[in-house]
Amino acid sequence: MTHQLPKLEYDYEALEPFIDAKTMEIHHSKHHQAYVDNLNKALEKYPELQEKKVDELLANNLKIVPEDIKMAVRNHGGGHVNHSLFWQWMTDDVKARDFKGAVSEAILKDFESFDKFKESFTDCAMKRFGSGWAWLVLNKGKLEIYSTSNQDSPVMEGKVPLLGLDVWEHAYYLKHMSNRKAYIELWWSIVNWKKVNELYEAKK
Repeated sequence: MTHQLPKLEYDYEALEPFIDAKTMEIHHSKHHQAYVDNLNKALEKYPELQEKKVDELLANNLKIVPEDIKMAVRNHGGGHVNHSLFWQWMTDDVKARDFKGAVSEAILKDFESFDKFKESFTDCAMKRFGSGWAWLVLNKGKLEIYSTSNQDSPVMEGKVPLLGLDVWEHAYYLKHMSNRKAYIELWWSIVNWKKVNELYEAKK
């Protein structure tokens, strides 16, 4: 089995004006495709690992992955699993953007208000030095906001990603140049809370 680039549930231009079509096209068809291609290449000499899902490869800090390909699988497998979720965390469906469901109740309980949650998550994304991600995860049943560098995934640490934001410059540079804050603020308008809630309901 070779890993495949997932199809998007919307067209590249569907998230305009919040995420521009050119960025979406390059990010999906070039960057994500490269992660998939390099992951498959790394696994070529270990056929038994080719049948594993990405989550299985990354689990327990890549415990089952041989040392000689561990870094490649970490980088490219992480990039593949992170982006496969990232596309689902954004939507052109206005109804799916409604902040509701069990996950909204949990967020309001743990963070007091949506504004405080948004502020904490945004602050986490802004403070990630260089390339990486900001996350809302379930960690041993509790909600947690934190960030990872490069393409490291919460899956590596046994955490369940509920919402993630890519803050690599390639995610926003064409439209916003170095203005990460503007990118983050617009991104909130297209968050697929329906998907976030589905993930939470499945793992809570």
